[in-house]
Amino acid sequence: MRTNHRLVWPPLLAIFAWLFAGSARSADPWIVFEGREGPGKGKHIVLISGDEEYRSEEGLPQLAKILSRHHGFRCTVLFAIDPDGTINPNRNDNIPGLEALATADLMIIATRFRNLPDDQMKHIVEYLEAGKPVIGMRTATHAFNLKSKTYSDYTWDAKAKDWEGGFGRRVLGETWVSHHGNHKHESTRGLIAPGAENHPILRGIHDGDVWGPTDVYGVHLPLPGDSKPLLLGQVLKGMLPSDLPVEGKKNDPMMPVAWVKTYSVREGKTGKSFTTTMGASQDLQSEGLRRLLVNACYWATGMADAIPAKSNVDLVGDYSPRPYGFNGAQKGVRPSEFVGK
Repeated sequence: MRTNHRLVWPPLLAIFAWLFAGSARSADPWIVFEGREGPGKGKHIVLISGDEEYRSEEGLPQLAKILSRHHGFRCTVLFAIDPDGTINPNRNDNIPGLEALATADLMIIATRFRNLPDDQMKHIVEYLEAGKPVIGMRTATHAFNLKSKTYSDYTWDAKAKDWEGGFGRRVLGETWVSHHGNHKHESTRGLIAPGAENHPILRGIHDGDVWGPTDVYGVHLPLPGDSKPLLLGQVLKGMLPSDLPVEGKKNDPMMPVAWVKTYSVREGKTGKSFTTTMGASQDLQSEGLRRLLVNACYWATGMADAIPAKSNVDLVGDYSPRPYGFNGAQKGVRPSEFVGK
């Protein structure tokens, strides 16, 4: 049978065009995934990686692929970059491309103790002053450790009145406090917080659907302002989703591991944020956590009513994240290499 090439090639070309959406920008220290058709079509999400431990440089490109392919969002992923153009999460003072926030409808941030120069930090501050939505993942509670006085209020241990805890406490609801679970020995199971059962971010999510090998972070209770816990983190005895919960005070009370709140900075407009202290690249192997994050993107961009009964969160391409840990990042990788993976 002779193949009708006119029928075969257009779909193949469309697939290749999506897979290599960032190839034309291979010299840039960031990647862009153009959204396919979906409710998010026309909306732009900027995802900011940059942590030494939890492999956000691997997790955020996968999240961007899910959001663009399955839901239509245009996604720009930024990285900590060395002078040679390769990704280096240990470099804490350079995340090129933050200018993209000027056109962003949502910022997703997963940085840790970044000491960004003023000319980069100002793009984040301007975004926040505009009251635009924010999603913080894992170490975003302690996203910045700024040495410049210009934006010192945003550093993780800021002491200024009404800015204790900096960006983490002011915008997201908490800064760095502690490892509540035993790091690398006690994993986390997500349980729906009492009264949050009908929140749109939890649509299609049930007790135990969210699990991750990272430990529960400690927070100060109650969370500040109008913070509303969505998921509580049950500390487990081991590193499997089937493990039993530990006994005692680690689970009494349980720490929130996902919540929403409103924020404002300086004289800026009021915005809303969603935070989860989960979110390592290995955590994203949990279908439930991926669904939580995708639903949060809909909620944050004003599309809560469009959240499906069960959002499509299928992984895109090969996703085999490296184990979390310091100095565990793959060396010599350029952002464009994540496009086709």
